[in-house]
Amino acid sequence: MGNTYIEDQEFKNVDFSVNKMTADEYDNCTFINCIFAKTNLSNISFADCVFDNCDLSMSKLTNTTLRDVRFKACKMLGLHFEDSNPFLFSVNFESCQLSLSSFYKCTIKNMSFNECRLNEVNFTESDLNSSVFNECDLTGAIFENTVLEKVDFRTSYNFSIDPENNRIAKAKFSQAGIAGLLDKYDIEIE
Repeated sequence: MGNTYIEDQEFKNVDFSVNKMTADEYDNCTFINCIFAKTNLSNISFADCVFDNCDLSMSKLTNTTLRDVRFKACKMLGLHFEDSNPFLFSVNFESCQLSLSSFYKCTIKNMSFNECRLNEVNFTESDLNSSVFNECDLTGAIFENTVLEKVDFRTSYNFSIDPENNRIAKAKFSQAGIAGLLDKYDIEIE
């Protein structure tokens, strides 16, 4: 690729694991039913893009720019978002499968995770300030030294968060979710 730019295009049913990406920058593009599984997306910039029902599992994100990118109903297993470009990093997820992915040390303030499966996702040392987890399954998700201030977990479930090892001031939890804050004490709540 040589400094090419694509704007305002729609890509439908393209298998990018076979057909290589043709540009360095994609602006205001939509990707529908596309396959990116195990694709090297390193050094590619995506701005104001939408990925709808795409498979990005195990893609390489080294220095990938994700600015105002929306993922809808995407399969995104094993992605390392910490490898992407942190400058203006802004993503939102709706009905996505993000299990086994990592946001290690990422700053993802004000992000939205809606109806996502986040099993065993690593949020260690991330800053999630004011983010929303709406109807998310957080089974096995790792929160260690994570900033969770003002995060909304009220409708999410299966999380285990140690209040002593995370910053949770003003975070919102449902009454049923309080059990996820007490897991380390191995107590029974009825």
